[in-house]
Amino acid sequence: MLEEDSKASDRLSPGGAGARIEPGRSPSLGQTVLPPEQTIDLAHLARMTCGEKSLEAEVLSLFDRQAGMLLARMQQSSRKVAGVLAHTIAGSARGIGAWKVAAAAEGLELAARDCDPARFARAHRWLASTITEAQAAIRALLAVR
Repeated sequence: MLEEDSKASDRLSPGGAGARIEPGRSPSLGQTVLPPEQTIDLAHLARMTCGEKSLEAEVLSLFDRQAGMLLARMQQSSRKVAGVLAHTIAGSARGIGAWKVAAAAEGLELAARDCDPARFARAHRWLASTITEAQAAIRALLAVR
């Protein structure tokens, strides 16, 4: 099962086997071109917060800060600790409907168990990229609320 999961995460992450440009990314600049509502599942977020706008804003702000802090902590952590931090990010991302961040965090969690430093580095870059994209979407959403 892990073998099957790791192959799937390689296909999804940039630089993995079958690497491809992610939708919404410029191949040369890596800039986000998706609107915020395609980065954050707003219908899911509304269900999770019972449509309460102030709660939506609060959980988005919390995710923004938490993801940034955990990503920074990963820089100085062992692969094992990075995997645990990625697990935390994955759960938080699912809570707000940041599905791409959740997938990238799961990919890093799997890569942290491998003995392949290059795969781990690719997974870490992919997670950082998806978090940056989600943070930009969150800030855009919060600016209009």
